[in-house]
Amino acid sequence: MSNSGNEILDMYLYETNTLLEQLDSIVLAAEHVDSFSEDDVNEIFRIMHTIKGSSAMMEFTPLMTIAHRIEDLFFIIRDKGMNIVAEEHRPLLFDLMFQAIDYFRSEVAKIENSEPFSENIDTFIENINSFIAKIQQEPSSGAPAAASAPAADASSAASADAAIAGFGTDPAHPHLLHVLFDEGCGMENLRAFMLVTSVRDFCADEVFTFVPEDVETNPETAEFIVENGFLLRFINAADRDKAIPAVTASGSVKTYQIADEAVPAPKVEKTEQAAPAAAKKPAGQETAAPAAAPKAAPAAAATPAPHSKESLISVNLSKLDHLMAVVGEIVITESMVTSSPDLKGLKLDTFTKSARQLRKLTDELQDVAMSLRMVPVSGTFQKMNRIVRDMSKKLNKPARLTLVGEDTEVDKTIVDNISDPIMHIVRNSMDHGLEENTQDRIDAGKDPVGEITLAARHTGSEVIIEIRDDGQGANYDAVLEKARRVGLAQPDVEYSQREILNFLMMPGFSTNIEVTEFSGRGVGMDVVKKNVEDVGGTVVLSSEPGRGMTTTLKIPLTMAIMDGMEIAVGHSIFTISINNIRQIFRVSSANIIQDAGQKEMIKCMDSFYPLIRLRDLYQLKEGLDNVEEGIVLWVESGECSYCLFVDELIGEQQVVVKPLPEYVNSYNIKTYGISGCTILGDGNISIILDVANLYSAAQGL
Repeated sequence: MSNSGNEILDMYLYETNTLLEQLDSIVLAAEHVDSFSEDDVNEIFRIMHTIKGSSAMMEFTPLMTIAHRIEDLFFIIRDKGMNIVAEEHRPLLFDLMFQAIDYFRSEVAKIENSEPFSENIDTFIENINSFIAKIQQEPSSGAPAAASAPAADASSAASADAAIAGFGTDPAHPHLLHVLFDEGCGMENLRAFMLVTSVRDFCADEVFTFVPEDVETNPETAEFIVENGFLLRFINAADRDKAIPAVTASGSVKTYQIADEAVPAPKVEKTEQAAPAAAKKPAGQETAAPAAAPKAAPAAAATPAPHSKESLISVNLSKLDHLMAVVGEIVITESMVTSSPDLKGLKLDTFTKSARQLRKLTDELQDVAMSLRMVPVSGTFQKMNRIVRDMSKKLNKPARLTLVGEDTEVDKTIVDNISDPIMHIVRNSMDHGLEENTQDRIDAGKDPVGEITLAARHTGSEVIIEIRDDGQGANYDAVLEKARRVGLAQPDVEYSQREILNFLMMPGFSTNIEVTEFSGRGVGMDVVKKNVEDVGGTVVLSSEPGRGMTTTLKIPLTMAIMDGMEIAVGHSIFTISINNIRQIFRVSSANIIQDAGQKEMIKCMDSFYPLIRLRDLYQLKEGLDNVEEGIVLWVESGECSYCLFVDELIGEQQVVVKPLPEYVNSYNIKTYGISGCTILGDGNISIILDVANLYSAAQGL
């Protein structure tokens, strides 16, 4: 596929996914009040019309067909009012819409993965048709079923004949099909050419012609088709009848007119009178698009909300990645210039002033570049409404979702990576967290309706995301017993509650299906932990029996640039995130003790913490041995807290995080506490340390 084809497909996927998210929110809100408002109906009609038109242009026939039929359904509701759907039928309508959303999402995912469509949509179409028939039997109805592409009725025949006259005559092809496309569908010339291609499946090229003839190569014919329609001419009526199924199957056809040229009419150039006649809505027409419907071409609709088109623009994430890379190089270059050893000892007032201004501008450029990548977590949070809704019905557990701080912004890449972990935690809260039946909650003095809370807030350069439920909480004894049974816990060792909860996030614990018998979490939490750690975050579990459980995710705002502390061991330079440093101090030998395993411990704030010597951990040839000569950093990450002994502090610096080369990653170097590297102002490379993995590496020695 050409680059332009890829761009059109990307726009189609972006637009369709955006519309489906919007549709999901509309249906969820409507189900809550058990009715669609007039605005909801109009918006759903517009969304289906857009998906129908863009899918037809991309030749995604199954998606176009489903969208067209749902559009027909909501045309009836829009025309007759929501009262046409009896209250006992509304749950079925909501379920039907959720099924449609799931269908579109699954098919879009197949497009993204280059997989074939699910061609068998007959059952789904039958369900929609059955519902249409059901509501049309309501007393308040009286609206006939909408057809896929109905022929114009007698009242509009005169108008269609007037439009046909504008095309002139062809005695060799006197049998006509005059086709009108949906208003605002866009790219009418290409739609006409697609229709011709479909007709060729039923008729040979020599038995029909079409007007305009150059629809494939001349975009200007789109305007002519909008004003006059599109004409297909056939040698005989039988061939014309064969072509009608192709017309009715087209997702962008509003109506068509059958005509025969008994008497040749004088050839007339394109006239102004023909335009309104062709565009006029035929009387009784039920699938016509609204006159104000926006154009549905994917290339023209970047965002679903009309009011935001003027102020918003969608940008490919790879371009933002490239921008951040360039900004990072600028930051490094600026640091190299201003820190050049050639400038030492020179008094350059003008240069120093200019350097300060350059630093200010590069800082502002960094902030702007980072802000472009920041998106609110609301999109991810809103998706959880559907999870709670579906599981509530499936498990027969009444529940509601409460969102707090959904406007909190995080780097786009990080949002994408934490979406699945949050979804899994919410599912676990529904499945294992909330009580099995309502009576248990009532007996415990709780609201019969369970509550799951999703909360997000900023803390400096981190975002804290909490997933809380008010269920039964963790059964610590049962979890510990299970951990011992699978060999994760020692038989005679006592564990704190926090250590017991940490077993839930270990791979061995989640492999046994019996885990789901406990009120605590289990299945798949190891994957949640890994995904969060992959973006530099941590997972913390807490629970109070009978009151519920809380899963806390600590996520960095961005992984591209960070505030780091440069430290040195011998001639080796390392960087630690400022957010992981709790305290920096010097220590005397008297403060060092050894535990039962002969490992060093140090006293801080009336508690003892492990002491890790960076020189010993990485087996460096140079570095200090005497703790009184060096310096100690008290660091922590999640539940991991310890002290790190180094030679000296170099100073605080904002650094650009660079990934490690692939050949280095192949050695699984991250397990040794190394997450990346950065280039310093003097050109040296500094290794960025991962505080959590560094501790795990030290414990394994």
